[in-house]
Amino acid sequence: MSNTKYILGSFADPDEMMHGIDKLQASNISIYDCFTPMPIHGIEAKLGVKPSRLPIAAFIFGAMGTVLGFSLLYYTMAYDWPMNIGGKPSLPLPNFVPVTFEVTILICALGMVATFCFRNHLFPGRAPRVMDLRATDDRFIIAIDANENTDHAFIDNLLKEAGAVEVKYNERKYVSYE
Repeated sequence: MSNTKYILGSFADPDEMMHGIDKLQASNISIYDCFTPMPIHGIEAKLGVKPSRLPIAAFIFGAMGTVLGFSLLYYTMAYDWPMNIGGKPSLPLPNFVPVTFEVTILICALGMVATFCFRNHLFPGRAPRVMDLRATDDRFIIAIDANENTDHAFIDNLLKEAGAVEVKYNERKYVSYE
């Protein structure tokens, strides 16, 4: 068992998986992660997942887009090539609003896509890695770090008592789709 990295409990029903999480946490067994084929409400709070910091990144990218859009218009219309068109001012702030808004949305959207891909390690050409191939189909998987929790037989029994259909011991490598 020294080569085992994760203990995977496979459940057929989300309620049984939530019951398994309760049993494991009552026994002070740390859960690495859960993999489900659909969203399950309340699982983040039960596992103690921290709220995402993506809104902070969105605000930063939006502010960068606003500054970039306004700076571009200011440089082209007032600094580099000021033109007197019909006696209007070189720096018409109300006219800058649509372009500044569009550049803000563009930079924010592109920055959020890049941040999401970077944060989730979704790089082009990278093979998808999953713990168990059935987790994307019809099974609900609880992954337990085998190195932190050394009593594997006790964990195996707890998962089976909670309703696990099967318990697997995952080796050091992820299962690949290839």
